[in-house]
Order: sequence, then C-alpha cells, then structure tokens
Amino acid sequence: MSQLPDLHVVDDPIRSVGELIAERAGQGGSIVLTGGASVGDAYELAAGLQPDWSRVTVWWGDERCVPPDDERSNYRLGKETLLDRLAVAPSAVHRMRGELEPSAAANEYESALAGVDLELLLLGLGSDGHMASLFRGSPQAEVEDRRVTWGPAGLEPFVDRVTLTLPAIHSAKRIVFLVAGAGKADAVAKAFGGEISREVTASLSRLAPVPVEVFLDPPAAAKLETQ
Repeated sequence: MSQLPDLHVVDDPIRSVGELIAERAGQGGSIVLTGGASVGDAYELAAGLQPDWSRVTVWWGDERCVPPDDERSNYRLGKETLLDRLAVAPSAVHRMRGELEPSAAANEYESALAGVDLELLLLGLGSDGHMASLFRGSPQAEVEDRRVTWGPAGLEPFVDRVTLTLPAIHSAKRIVFLVAGAGKADAVAKAFGGEISREVTASLSRLAPVPVEVFLDPPAAAKLETQ
C-alpha cells in the first residue's frame, strides 16, 4: 500500500536536512548517506551542529565502482564534507568498497548489513527520477531478494554501481529526500506528484511502510501542482 509523500517546501532545504541529520546523530544509531552537491552542504552543516558522532554508525546507499579517493566517489564526498569535520568520529564507518569487483563489493556490504536496522536513510533525486543507483530499466531496480546489489549506470558517470535495493530502502525507519533547484522540478512532479511507476524509480520509495519525507525548495516544487 502506497503512502502519500510528506512534502516540506522550504526556502533552505539544505539547512532543514542538515539540522535533521545533526539531530539524528545526537540520538545515535545508523545513518545512511547519499551523494550530490546539495547534500554535501547539508553534511557540512550537520558536522558543525553536532560534532560528536560517537554513537553513530555510518553507511552509504550507493557507490560508484571507483577508488575511495576518486572525485566521483560518494564516500569521498561524505568524508570531505562530514567525516573529516567531526570532533568525535562515528563508532563505525561502513563504506561500499568501489575499488573491488562490483559483485564482491555488493556481497561484502550485504554481509555487513545483516541484522542492521537503518534509522535514517538519506536520498537524492536524479533528473530522470531515479534514487540511489536504481535506474529506470536497470537490473538492480528489479532485485527483491537482497539488500545490496550491483549493476550498470543509467546516467553519467558510466561506471558500475553498488546500491541498496528497494527492499533495503523500504526497510528504513525514516526515509528523507533532499532536492533543490529548478532542474529537478520535472523529476519531483513525477516522483512525488504522479503515479508510482517503475519508469520513475524514486516513486517506488512511496511503497515503504513509513511516509517518505521530501525537503525541497520552491523551484524544485514548482511543477507539483500541475500533475
């Protein structure tokens, strides 16, 4: 059964999500990071607001199959904008090892996640309406019997990906999207204002048993009412 998304249209969604991350970090538990320029700014803010992550375990929702110091790496973004800025490090940092063969990296992460509850899952929204590395028509978007899988990219950069699956995303206790800018308006309207469809994989987040929270600025939300 699908849930209506919980939409928060605010002038500064980056600040809202940064504050939300800091609050969760203060409470402890598992936080799943994502990639993207906007969320990097939210990470910097969160590190300033809550510099003690000693009660937190850090995970990633997806990763490009590149070394951790590659500029395309989601881990590198999280390290530079968040982890390196903390006064007290997380109790554990579980990165997807993109330098490994994709299936090996996915299997390793699958094992690491066994029995783990995901308290806060952060997601971005692709301009085509995808989330994590679950692209329209991609084999990884069809996986139902694992929490982590691997496969090809649907958009640039065209390197293989390791990603959480739909069942893993749906299992999170709190699912939060950060979306900013007019360039995402069409994707927002389709993912959160249109029908749930495998053509727009982010819309499938709405099948989770908890309401999906979407923090977005007015330009990103501009086309919602037209759907």
